[in-house]
Parts: sequence; C-alpha cells; structure tokens
Amino acid sequence: MLGVLVVLAYLYLSAGIHLLSTWRQARGVSAKVAVMQRENSKLQRQHEALGRPGTVEAQARALGMMKHGERSYIISNLPNN
Repeated sequence: MLGVLVVLAYLYLSAGIHLLSTWRQARGVSAKVAVMQRENSKLQRQHEALGRPGTVEAQARALGMMKHGERSYIISNLPNN
C-alpha cells in the first residue's frame, strides 16, 4: 500500500513539475510574441511611410543627394550669428 502511495505521489509531482515548466515556457513565448508584434507594427508604419509619394525623395535630400541634372551650390564665408 505504501509503495502505491509513493508511486502516485511521484506521478502527481512529476505532472505538476511538467505543468510548471510548460507554464514558464508559455510565458517566455508570449513575451517574445508581444515583442515581435510591436516590431511588426513599427515595420508596417515604416512601410506605409515609404509608400507615400515624396518620402524617399525627402530622405535622399536629407542625406545630401540630388536629382539628375540639378546644380549644387556651396556657400562659404558666411558670418557667424
């Protein structure tokens, strides 16, 4: 009788430990999913912004690029204000 009780206690403890391990793993996966969802939202917004007319040109001009055929002017010796 004592042996059966020990075996049953072992089985219940084993199942409980397995359940706890699975719960911890699920929490970790849920956290990763939340991070990926936020990153996906950010990338979707960037994709929409880059799809608008003029966005790529504005970013290129911010990097100092210009259209083919445009002249660049360099202004020097300006007074310091």
